[in-house]
Amino acid sequence: MARCYSANVRHRYPPRDLPLIWLISDARIDQRLETALARLPRGSGFIFRHYHLAPAERRARFRHLAAKARAKGHIVALSGSARAARSWGADAAYGSARNLGAGPAIIRLITVHSLRELAAAHRARADAVLISPVFATRTHPGAPSLGSVRFRLLAARALVPVIALGGMNARRARSLGARRWAAIESLAQPLAPALPLHS
Repeated sequence: MARCYSANVRHRYPPRDLPLIWLISDARIDQRLETALARLPRGSGFIFRHYHLAPAERRARFRHLAAKARAKGHIVALSGSARAARSWGADAAYGSARNLGAGPAIIRLITVHSLRELAAAHRARADAVLISPVFATRTHPGAPSLGSVRFRLLAARALVPVIALGGMNARRARSLGARRWAAIESLAQPLAPALPLHS
């Protein structure tokens, strides 16, 4: 098993520059995204998914939200291939190791649910991994979650920065000791505090 983690991972982007907080788009919060982006601390991250839209609508919505995000100094990631992310003008690509293993140089945010997927993320030149689901989430109702112990075990094996995802909020991130975290609904709640979202 040790061979899976012996690869020499080279960062094209300094890990310290990756945002601490990431908002992930979803159809459920679409009408609240502009407000949520405005409330995030400057220099946060935004991951655009919006799988529910037709291709032309999806690209138009991406352009609109990316402009809103960049006005606040946020980094913008597109869920898709590295080539698509580069073509759309995104700062980063988000997805599985299978989808991001090839393509041009760009920040790669790779989703991880297991030790095997973590090893695949390392081979796919991940700049950061989103380990999920840490806790139960409405995005995947009924799906098993990692819990804090398994999350920490996976995070300890990561050779790149870790972003905790799945039922996350600022309080849970602090309890996990997770420096970076991502969420959908907790960052788009109408009464969510603008600051501080992280200690």
